[in-house]
Amino acid sequence: MTTIFSAVLSRALASRNYRLYFIGQLVSLAGTWMQQIAMSWLAYRLSNSALVLGMVAFAGQIPILLFGSFMGVVTDRFNRRRILLATQSLAMVQATLLALLTWQGWISPAWLIGMALLMGCINALDVPARQSFVVELVERKADLPNAIALNSFLMNAARFVGPALAGFAVAAVGEAVCFVINALSYLAVLAALRAIDSRPRPPHAGPALHALREGFRYALGHRDIRTFLLLVAIVSFLVTPYAVMMPLFAREILGGDARTFGLLIGSAGAGSLMASLYLASRAETAQLPARIAAAVMAAGCALALFAVNRHMLLAFPVVMVLGFAVIVAVAGSNTLIQTLVEDVYRGRVMALFSMAFLGVAPLGSLAVGSLAQRVGVPHTLLACGLASALAGFAVRRRLTGVRRQPPAAAQD
Repeated sequence: MTTIFSAVLSRALASRNYRLYFIGQLVSLAGTWMQQIAMSWLAYRLSNSALVLGMVAFAGQIPILLFGSFMGVVTDRFNRRRILLATQSLAMVQATLLALLTWQGWISPAWLIGMALLMGCINALDVPARQSFVVELVERKADLPNAIALNSFLMNAARFVGPALAGFAVAAVGEAVCFVINALSYLAVLAALRAIDSRPRPPHAGPALHALREGFRYALGHRDIRTFLLLVAIVSFLVTPYAVMMPLFAREILGGDARTFGLLIGSAGAGSLMASLYLASRAETAQLPARIAAAVMAAGCALALFAVNRHMLLAFPVVMVLGFAVIVAVAGSNTLIQTLVEDVYRGRVMALFSMAFLGVAPLGSLAVGSLAQRVGVPHTLLACGLASALAGFAVRRRLTGVRRQPPAAAQD
């Protein structure tokens, strides 16, 4: 294990700029996860409704689907470090407003949906900028796959720690404290971004709509990139909405409380963390398409098992496997896309990736929330798990036959 961990950290973190970025994001993302868990629990506490949980998740991610492609054009045309300074500052303001509303007792489901929508608008620009900024931070191009996998490690390390802390904090002192901690955590990433001396990129001139069309044509014309974007969208729609229903599942199905909710999400985060370490420790990507195909099927099976399980002790290892499989599928696809894409299109393609992963998720959350309101959470998650397993089985041959063709050139 020590050897694997050393291999993970020894490559991309040798670059000063990436090292600064890594440390700042590690602190900030832990606070972000605390806020997400606290918002979900607060929404359920105020409404006792699966539909409201789905609506909060929908509002927080639908802007990525609506505006993500345009934000990808912005990411390719302007300085990504300055974009991130702006988006992270706005996110700190949003967390502060959320803390104030909760502390004063003014919060309601409508306010939570509005605050989630505001954060979604910020993320529509922040996510593709963060994804494409990594290439500017590593000194050697050969370290790029390791840096991409470390980004996944960052998110899931925070996902492992943040929810568990949030569950205990909500039970002990309330949701407002989680929002305050998140607002303060942005100071770390803002300081890191100011200390980074990234390489300037030449601006991309030309009409924005033309650049938007070029990005779509490039991504959809590249067989491998198109395949992985479709796969990520399937996983996002069918599998990831399980986390939205977790507060209801923790309390009504397993008979737990906020601590149970935090530990369940933390268990999924532990599995995701192990998957990130696995991906980051791999020096080559030749077998990754086959691993991704298997991960999609495993995620569906794990979700189906979680849906029918009624024993709390069994729930934790099942969601750990689920978290592992989802990250292998999604972060593995991200790694392969980033190694294939030309840098001139990177912001636009990563915007499409964020739309496929985070933008499609609200449609799944809304659909799952609506269906769960009628037929119950277990039946809904069981159907989603079985559908995901079938989808993974159906595309396995296409994924294992991925070829390394040259990127298709965009045309007018």
